[in-house]
Amino acid sequence: MADTPGRPASQAAIAALQSRSVALRKAAVNPQSGERDLLEAALTELDAAIDALGATQAAGRDGQGGGAQSDRRLLQAAFGQAPVALLVVDTEGTVRRANAAACELLGVGPGYATGRTLASMIEPAGHALLRSRLAAVRRAGTPGRADCRLLTDAGPVDCVLDIRPLAVRGDDDRLLVAVETADRLVTGRSASPRSQTRPGQKADAEIAAAIRRTDLLADAARLLLENAATSESVILQRCARLLASGLNAWVIVDVRRRGLLQRHFVAGPDDPAAARLAQIVSAVPPEPGTAPHQVCESGASLLITHAEDDELLGRDPQGTALLSMLGPSLLAVPIADGSRTFGALTLVRSAGAGYFDLPDVGLAEQIAGLLAGATSARRMLTRQTETAAALRSSLLPPVLKAVPGVEIAAAHLAPTRGREVGGDFYDVYPTPDGWGIAIGDVCGKGDDAAAATAAARHAIRVLSHWNPDPAQVLRGANEIMLTEEFGGRFVTADAAHLSWQDGALRVVLSSAGHPGPVLLKPDGRAQMLAGGGVALGIFPDPEPATQELSLDAGDVLFFFTDGLTGARSSQLTYLEDILTDSLAGLAGRPAADIVSEMRKIVQDFSAGVLRDDLTMLALRVGEQPAS
Repeated sequence: MADTPGRPASQAAIAALQSRSVALRKAAVNPQSGERDLLEAALTELDAAIDALGATQAAGRDGQGGGAQSDRRLLQAAFGQAPVALLVVDTEGTVRRANAAACELLGVGPGYATGRTLASMIEPAGHALLRSRLAAVRRAGTPGRADCRLLTDAGPVDCVLDIRPLAVRGDDDRLLVAVETADRLVTGRSASPRSQTRPGQKADAEIAAAIRRTDLLADAARLLLENAATSESVILQRCARLLASGLNAWVIVDVRRRGLLQRHFVAGPDDPAAARLAQIVSAVPPEPGTAPHQVCESGASLLITHAEDDELLGRDPQGTALLSMLGPSLLAVPIADGSRTFGALTLVRSAGAGYFDLPDVGLAEQIAGLLAGATSARRMLTRQTETAAALRSSLLPPVLKAVPGVEIAAAHLAPTRGREVGGDFYDVYPTPDGWGIAIGDVCGKGDDAAAATAAARHAIRVLSHWNPDPAQVLRGANEIMLTEEFGGRFVTADAAHLSWQDGALRVVLSSAGHPGPVLLKPDGRAQMLAGGGVALGIFPDPEPATQELSLDAGDVLFFFTDGLTGARSSQLTYLEDILTDSLAGLAGRPAADIVSEMRKIVQDFSAGVLRDDLTMLALRVGEQPAS
């Protein structure tokens, strides 16, 4: 090509290059154009551009650089508008420049690809091969090709990367990468559906996506509310399946237990192959450095649209990176309630399912927050339940100490309405020269009531260890109750001292505001004994009501709390009205049978609806044991 008079040769070459570039762009939109021929022509013209740039730089050094900067900008524009998807990468594989055709193919804005590695733009399974090809081209200085699947906003695209060494004077060595798809050379008219979207269609799609996210959040909240009584493990699994289906993603749930992060559950597509893969992922613990471990330690979410670090999820026992098996787009959020981190929720999408974005981060964080709140409440409830069970066990011992020559049986019925810890207690314990029995009830329910009951029960037991007088024991328990704050609660109690004298069982019974027991004779006579006295924890100087009894073989003392006499029928009558008659029909029966039958009578009478917990304790006198 002849130079134009008065113009530098390099400028003339650039002008001719620009003309041919326009012609190539027109050829690119022609379906009849040969893909391979078009690619080779474009690369040839790019080589010419490089030579022209070199000539321009040389001219600048020779003092003829008045138009060098203008020519350089012109060459940059030629690269940017080339009808082929082109990327310039450095020796480390990091993208330094991407032209418009490449950005359009990827579905990203200008500048997005710059600074990212080329490997992050292809499926993880091809990372190793790509790195090898780049190194081979750098080392040999000859062109190379790599088959891979490019990650675009429309999904993965099968393509071939044509890799060539690129040397420009005054600059570090670079590699030029041209992208050729399997079905068509990628040109300025993008194969991405994004470029074919009609006006308004994108906005409609964004609105639909926002609605789906809102629906998914509502479904997650409903799931947590409707499964409030379900175990933590089950609720985490159900929520993971909901997210996997709603977000078209793999969902990995890791939970922190005893200070260690442990893999709890993995949910993915509903097919046999996915089930096998889920088992593989489930068996790999979240080691330090992995995405779940990072978000648990930092408390901050992690979004990686194009993951290039294969180690983000660790490797299976065979050394295969989990990320390469699941997908390149990763989102991890902490399951935290602001004060405590319970674990991590990690979502991974395959290349064909699209990439996570900021709205997905917000949705995942909201659902993780709901999970954290539900987990915190459930663990608190579990602790309270365990505490209540331990406290109830201490107040209502399942096995009573044996009293020589005496049958003792007890039973406790919890209320069918409400789950708070009740305030009943009973106990059998040794005393000086005999044995002691105590039964009591507290005013109210809940933690304060349970604390008051525990204080009274243990005070009576400890004081009776040195003092056989039940009245003095109750006075001492009252003093202890008054020194503590139990939210205004008070306790009623019966305490009795048992000792054998001349073949009869001597009973000294003291009452602090508690109903007296029923004395049942073997012939069926039943008598309600007087209670009386003042409840514990009200006044500083109460006087317990005390009486002495001498019981013969076959006699029964039936102790109870007011939950029994207060049991109500559907006709609004009370069991107290038929208590002595009911016990009279059980005369002569063993203590265990009396308690068992009274339990049935209470449940039948109240139709199974108990508004208060109730306790029964039957003491049946036998023969005085031989000394």
